[in-house]
Amino acid sequence: MKYMILSYAAQLDYDEMGGRDTGRPAWTPEEMAAMGEFMTAFNQRLAESGELVETRALAAPVLTRRVAPNLATGLPVVTDGPYAETQEVLAGYWIVDVDGIDRATEIAAMLNDTPAPAHIRAGAYADVRPLMDERAELLEP
Repeated sequence: MKYMILSYAAQLDYDEMGGRDTGRPAWTPEEMAAMGEFMTAFNQRLAESGELVETRALAAPVLTRRVAPNLATGLPVVTDGPYAETQEVLAGYWIVDVDGIDRATEIAAMLNDTPAPAHIRAGAYADVRPLMDERAELLEP
């Protein structure tokens, strides 16, 4: 079964990683290197076990565009990010092919060991969601 493990961040987090002043401590070069090393090793372990299908980090929310319908005109409305109403956005994902949700959850829990400043680690979480192969699975609990 395939699962998607999703991690989240906010534009503020991206700004801190880039060394910008946000009122909270910016990431040090050592913290960025430690996170990079952790992610490289984490991804390598999953690849070597045969469980990793794909993984990607996503660019900062400021580089995002939202496309929504304008029901009055029928034309799309395009808004550049980040969006004031959105605190957190998808920061990255892993698609894993594992025996079940318990293993996917175990993998997601390993992300808790990602090196990061304490205020980032305190609010970090990941979602684990099954990927559907058929439309009927959408309706199953």
